[in-house]
Amino acid sequence: MAEEGVAGMFRLQQTVGSVLCCMCGISMAPNAANMCVKCLRSQVDITEGLQKRLIIMHCPECDCYLQPPKTWIKAQLESKELLTFCIKRLKNLNKVRLVHAEFVWTEPHSKRIKVKLRVQKEVLNGAVLEQAYTAEYVQQEHMCEACSRVQANPDQWVAAVQLRQHVSHRRTFYYLEQLILRHDAAARAIKIKQLDKGIDFFFGNRSHAVKFVEFLGNVIPVRSRHDKQLVSHDSKSHNYNYKYTFSVEICPICREDLICLPPKVAVSLGNLGPLVLCTKVSNNIMLLDPVTLRHSFMDANQYWRAPFGSLLSSKRLVEYIVLDIEVGTSSFSVGGSGTKYALADAQVARVSDFGKNDMIFTVKTHLGHLLHPGDYALGYDLYGANSNDFEVDKHKGLLLPDAVLVKKSYEEKRQRKRGKPRAWKLKTMDMEVENSARGRVDEEKTNTEYEEFLRDLEENPEMRFNISLYRDKDYQPSEMASVTDGEDVPSVPLEELLAELELSDEEDDNESMRE
Repeated sequence: MAEEGVAGMFRLQQTVGSVLCCMCGISMAPNAANMCVKCLRSQVDITEGLQKRLIIMHCPECDCYLQPPKTWIKAQLESKELLTFCIKRLKNLNKVRLVHAEFVWTEPHSKRIKVKLRVQKEVLNGAVLEQAYTAEYVQQEHMCEACSRVQANPDQWVAAVQLRQHVSHRRTFYYLEQLILRHDAAARAIKIKQLDKGIDFFFGNRSHAVKFVEFLGNVIPVRSRHDKQLVSHDSKSHNYNYKYTFSVEICPICREDLICLPPKVAVSLGNLGPLVLCTKVSNNIMLLDPVTLRHSFMDANQYWRAPFGSLLSSKRLVEYIVLDIEVGTSSFSVGGSGTKYALADAQVARVSDFGKNDMIFTVKTHLGHLLHPGDYALGYDLYGANSNDFEVDKHKGLLLPDAVLVKKSYEEKRQRKRGKPRAWKLKTMDMEVENSARGRVDEEKTNTEYEEFLRDLEENPEMRFNISLYRDKDYQPSEMASVTDGEDVPSVPLEELLAELELSDEEDDNESMRE
């Protein structure tokens, strides 16, 4: 024990040795070069050969920077995107190890961007030297191709895509807008204009318009035709300038529409229906018989060979209350999507009849997996509807049901959480809106339809599959409990939001430096 105590005292009294710098003779801790930091820096400059000044092209209209040879990157001043862009523009930076990078404040009008970088490199005899230096970027104004074309003449487009749908609402365009943003399909458009019945996309090149039309055909059932108009030509060089116009019409059948199939179409689909519901619209139209649970898919070519309209649209939905329901044994699941349906017999009554009469309807429904006694459902009131559809008259002996239930209703429960914000949000395209004389009426209608679209996203996970939802940074987490506590209302799970928006600023900075 005494020997261990003596050894412990000896270790405590041990000191780190020091050596003299071989250049200036100052006492210092030993290192591989046997030189102090000042002398080592005077002998070796690890920033030699690294770029410290270079020129970058900036578009003042769209605030983009040119990534040679032709790519334009949108970035704000002192943003993570701009820092990543500046670091990638430096040559020979792979010869050293980048430790830290940050902006040095400059006057916004100075057209100078300064980035302070700290790098490390192994020098004499394995010693690692760290050194900081400043890279200066001279910003030259140069408009990108799209902005220069617009500035020269806003109407100087080469190809236009006129997207139209002849229905009374814009819910299809809201969904299509999110698909376009998700796939960045309209990135080449120089101008987007919103009209009453559709949207116009203007492109500076015909090939961009053709590619956009092909994208539309892959996500929704459309038919298109194109035309061209001669603008000018040079008789000597035989050069011709045309303006191309693509007219794209979207199928007027929308999700939740009630359809009476024409006899020929019903036969071609295996004697389906003829009274069917449209449950999904993508590049195919899914039709479901709510009485037998038979379903079929119809592509764009099949539809446009024998087009038909809807008997009733979602604007005609009526709220019912479920008094009793008896679920049968028939059920099926749509392959791939996971959507399940179960056939059931239900007794329902219109909510508007409360206090007026005791009218009760017994109907078959495909919502046996969702509805329970006391629930509310939205459906079509065929008992009180005045339909003048000629397709119904073509089916001899067709008996229409009193009601067709479409989906479960959460309106009563939403009343209790009205005005509470959502934890998520959607991006929107930068569109010019055509002025309308019915400005206030159109604005109210637009807000109502957009709110219905957001509710559809909450209630239908299948619709959210191809849409990017973003976490709302302004949403207060403290309100989460008040929004969801005790409420049986569909909402978007937080794990479905884009994970990249959950990254902290520190993680983003580290990711930018690694790049």
